[in-house]
Amino acid sequence: MAVTRRDIVQDAAARDRYIRGVLKLKNEFTGPTTASLGIPGPSRKISTWDLFAVWHHVAMMTMTPPTQNSRNAAHRGPVFFPWHRFMLFQLELNFQRVLPDSTFGLPYWDWAKDGDLPPGQQVTAPIWGAAALGGTGSPVVTGPFVFDPADSKSFRVRIVANVNGQLVQVNRGLRRALGAGVSGLPRKNETSDAVTRKPYDAPPWGVTSDSFRNRAEGWQAPGAPALHNRVHVWVGGDMSPSTSPNDPVFYLNHCNEDRMWERWLTDHGRSYVPAASAPAALAGHRINDAMASLVSAPMRPADVLDMTSVFTYDSLAV
Repeated sequence: MAVTRRDIVQDAAARDRYIRGVLKLKNEFTGPTTASLGIPGPSRKISTWDLFAVWHHVAMMTMTPPTQNSRNAAHRGPVFFPWHRFMLFQLELNFQRVLPDSTFGLPYWDWAKDGDLPPGQQVTAPIWGAAALGGTGSPVVTGPFVFDPADSKSFRVRIVANVNGQLVQVNRGLRRALGAGVSGLPRKNETSDAVTRKPYDAPPWGVTSDSFRNRAEGWQAPGAPALHNRVHVWVGGDMSPSTSPNDPVFYLNHCNEDRMWERWLTDHGRSYVPAASAPAALAGHRINDAMASLVSAPMRPADVLDMTSVFTYDSLAV
C-alpha cells in the first residue's frame, strides 16, 4: 500500500516522526568510513544521515559528461527531478526501517505558503518553531537539532564541503541564516505558473532551457535564484554547499519539489526527455541511464516516472 507524504506544518504526527527518524539516522553508524571515501582526517564511521549528504556532494561533483561544466549527475539538467526522487525514496525506506513504521511517508514543506507572507513573518513561520525544525543561527539554538558538545547523541554536523569543493570533517552545530541571502521565499503564483510549463525539458538541456524542469529547479525565471534554488539561498548556512542534506529542511524542500513534479506528471503525462537514443553528451540524463548512487543499486529515470504505488501526496495543490 502506498504511503502518504503530508504537509509538515499541517500534520504534527508526521512532523514528530520525521524529527525522531532524523535523530535515529544521525546516530546510526553502519556505513562506510571517512577513510574509505577519501575524506581526510581520522577514520570514522559515517552515519546513515551523513552518508546521504556525502552522496549528494559526490553527485554534484560528477560532471555529465566529465567535460561538461554545466550539468552534473543530479542538477542543472533533466535528471534533477528523477535523481532527487530516487534519493528521497531511499531515505524514506531508511526512515521506515529505523522508526520502525512501514506507513511513514516523508513530509514536505509548502514553502510558497510562507513565501506569500511578508518577509519579516517568513522567518518566524511555524516551521521554524522550537517544536518543529528550530530557527536561525550559527549554530541553531532552538528546536530538536541543537548541538550539545556534552551529548554524543545530539545533532551535530560532521562532514561538510569546504570552499574548494572538498569534503572535510568537522564537529559543530547546524547553521542557518534565514532570509539573509535573499529577501523572500518563492510565492504561490510562481509555483502555479511553473507546473503549467511545457515541455518537461528541452535543448540545450541545461540552465538556459525553457522548460518546466529548469523553471522549477530555479535557473530560468524572473528574479533568479527562484523556486528550489531560492529556498536553498534563503535558508542559507548548511543549506548552501553541496553537503546541504546536512540540514533536515533539505528533504522537506525537495519533497515539495517532487510534489510539484508529481502535479506536472499528473497534468501533462508521465513522460521524460531526453530519450535513450539521445547523444552521448547527455549521458547520465537520458531516460534509461543509471543514476548516481552511494546507498543502493542505481535506478533510472524510467523507473521513477510512476511511483504512485509507493507514495502519494495528501495534496497536489501548488
